[in-house]
Amino acid sequence: MTATGTFTPRPGAAPLLRMIRAQAALETRMLLRNGEQLLLTVVIPSLVLVLFSSVDIVDTGATGVAGNTVDFLAPGVLALAVLSTAFTGQAIATGFERRYGVLKRLAVSPLPRWALMTAKTCAVLVTEVLQIVLLTAIAFALDWSPRGDPLAVVLLLVLGTAAFSGLGLLMAGTLKAEATLAAANLVFLLLLVGGGVIVSLDKFPGAARTVLELLPISALSGGLRDVLQDGAGTPWRDLGILAVWAVLGLGAAARFFRWE
Repeated sequence: MTATGTFTPRPGAAPLLRMIRAQAALETRMLLRNGEQLLLTVVIPSLVLVLFSSVDIVDTGATGVAGNTVDFLAPGVLALAVLSTAFTGQAIATGFERRYGVLKRLAVSPLPRWALMTAKTCAVLVTEVLQIVLLTAIAFALDWSPRGDPLAVVLLLVLGTAAFSGLGLLMAGTLKAEATLAAANLVFLLLLVGGGVIVSLDKFPGAARTVLELLPISALSGGLRDVLQDGAGTPWRDLGILAVWAVLGLGAAARFFRWE
């Protein structure tokens, strides 16, 4: 304040961490207020877990495995939650933000582009934590008996999030919004059926199974199932597959993403 009692303006951007935190909070609120996104990220995985754990509709391939059906399904549904949020939900939301010019305007704000992507990733992680808490509570109510190393589970979820986030941003940054909407939902449905989420990959022919096992959803669901159902050690092969997808997806998104 000057001697005359007037305030001296101090124009300038807020501290970087504060900008990222504010943008992440905004992204999270927008994500949780979106009815379609809630259906995709919360309702569908919850319904899949409850329905297929309670009713013998599809042969999950869990016959003869120690434990009950929910022990087989819960890890796959956790992988499905990551897929729905980090890939499908983020791809669709970012695609329409790009179409309506939101990203173009944000790109010229004081918030750096990498910080905007960081904020989006933080929003995805917050949503995933809420999903995992809800799905875990539902699974325990269905008599789920998890085992294994929690650190291995965290590593799988983090790498899975990175892999799907990169692929989702790549799709949103290269395709038109309508094409992203259609493609993201189609991929979601295909991976739900062929990614080892509710149907064991052992049910597929040998050649097809070899290819499907290299997909990120198969590595994530298979790794989580090995740890949480079978009590296996750190699934290095699945972690390696997810790491490769994460590097390729994020690298391609950074290289080819178009902001307008």
